[in-house]
Amino acid sequence: MSGVRLDKWLWAARFFKTRALAKKAIEGGKVHYNGGRAKTSKTVEVGALIRVPQGWDTWEVEVVALSEQRRGAPEARELYQETAESQARRTKEAESRRQANQAMQHPLKRPDKKQRREIKRFMRGD
Repeated sequence: MSGVRLDKWLWAARFFKTRALAKKAIEGGKVHYNGGRAKTSKTVEVGALIRVPQGWDTWEVEVVALSEQRRGAPEARELYQETAESQARRTKEAESRRQANQAMQHPLKRPDKKQRREIKRFMRGD
């Protein structure tokens, strides 16, 4: 197989649930092929670098194999290899999101007597 359309490859590699979603992302300029924007019909070649947004993360992958058919997830992971920089960046961003979520979470409880007095003083302007 000499080449596959970019939208078909992204769908087969399970980055997008449908080809229509892959096409929309490509046309919106979200997917980059070898550092630049690409068209939906761009022919994917082995060794190309593709940057794909996925939720909060952005994957940067190298094409290892080509496929026009969507198969199971284990087989789809064999179509690409994520770069080391991309993996490090994704884990770092995930950790920072996790820490931000933990900082924002605190148990909600009713104010105690002292806190209620402080609230009343604040509301009165004392």
